[in-house]
Amino acid sequence: MHPRWIVALVALGAACSGGHRKLPVRAMPAPSIQVGACGEPGRDGVMGRSPKVDRSADRDLDGDGTPEPIVVDRTLCTPEGNCYWNVFVPPRGAECARYAGTFEAAALEPLPTRGDDNMRDVRAYFNQSGGRLLLQSYRFMRGGYQIVDVIQCKRGPDDRLECADHER
Repeated sequence: MHPRWIVALVALGAACSGGHRKLPVRAMPAPSIQVGACGEPGRDGVMGRSPKVDRSADRDLDGDGTPEPIVVDRTLCTPEGNCYWNVFVPPRGAECARYAGTFEAAALEPLPTRGDDNMRDVRAYFNQSGGRLLLQSYRFMRGGYQIVDVIQCKRGPDDRLECADHER
């Protein structure tokens, strides 16, 4: 390789790496049990050592008229308002309540579409810095909720939500 090309590549690498600032990444804490396992709402899922339990997000996700427990530990919420919402499927007959996963968000919106076992899809609104947010769509598949789509959005000057996916 010609020496001028080596100098150019080194300069380009320095320019590209020096201008980026790293955003803090925060991994979701591990849940206390696996998806599909018997669990106790308010104790299991993603919970802190001394939880401040809130059940205000309970929703009827399977259309049977009874809300499924969605439990959050408010001590684990971020300054942006994002929390870990633990979802449980109530016992059927003599079964136990099953842990169905955790939504990471500031707000939840049940959608009209449905996954396995007639469970409603859920859109989670995850606040980011700079007025941006992620819309994360969850679908119930194989016994638990999984993220199936993520779109980044921001508030426009007229307060409308502008998203990266312009087709929707």
